[in-house]
Amino acid sequence: MPVEVALSATERGGLTVYPLDGARELGVDAFVTSRDGGVSGGPYESLNLGLHVGDLDEHVIENRRRVAAAIGVTSLVTVRQVHAIHVVLVNGPLEEPVEADGLVTDEADLALAILVADCIPVLLIDRATSRFGVVHAGWRGLASGVLAAAVQQFAPEAALHAFLGPAIAPEHYQIGPEVAQHFLDVPEALLADRDDRSRLDLRHVATEQLLGLGLGANHIEVSRQSTGGPFFSDRAQRPCGRFALVAKRAS
Repeated sequence: MPVEVALSATERGGLTVYPLDGARELGVDAFVTSRDGGVSGGPYESLNLGLHVGDLDEHVIENRRRVAAAIGVTSLVTVRQVHAIHVVLVNGPLEEPVEADGLVTDEADLALAILVADCIPVLLIDRATSRFGVVHAGWRGLASGVLAAAVQQFAPEAALHAFLGPAIAPEHYQIGPEVAQHFLDVPEALLADRDDRSRLDLRHVATEQLLGLGLGANHIEVSRQSTGGPFFSDRAQRPCGRFALVAKRAS
């Protein structure tokens, strides 16, 4: 079985973040941001990192600057996420917004960030090389194969480890048959609900897909935390902000 972990909050640069301790053991400094430590107000209070949700741009830019400083860089490498399967291999800052749902790099001085507010933030690390990546995995991405697209950015012999951050809990994720049909072949992914509704366990789907892609169960860590509370949840409140999984090679 994959390893379940409870992330613990800590303070970095005035922010409350949740480090991925297992990633540090593999040479990657990674954490999940929370709501705390930013300048946004209203439903985005306070560390909203999404430029596309209605918050003031200047607030988001300052919030991103604070997160970048907390991980030791001047700016984060991000993409315009579109719930698809494009994964970008980057060797420097992206000069223009790029549409993708994953970032992979070999560079030691880049901090990659993926934004979520119910979808799964995934970190992939190759223990044998310096390559690592971050992936945005919602139901559309999982149904289309975003994790497979990300794994393909690593060598076939890569010693891959995966870390799944906080995501929506199945009891809070009701879906209709048009979504459920994509996951009928994943055992225990769907829980029966009233009428034709189901509850979808996104992290279970992602875990099963990673196992199918050749990762060992002991190389997959899954956060016990769900969205809500310290993490923005689009299902719980709309509009809302976005939190991030941020990763950089450890110094």
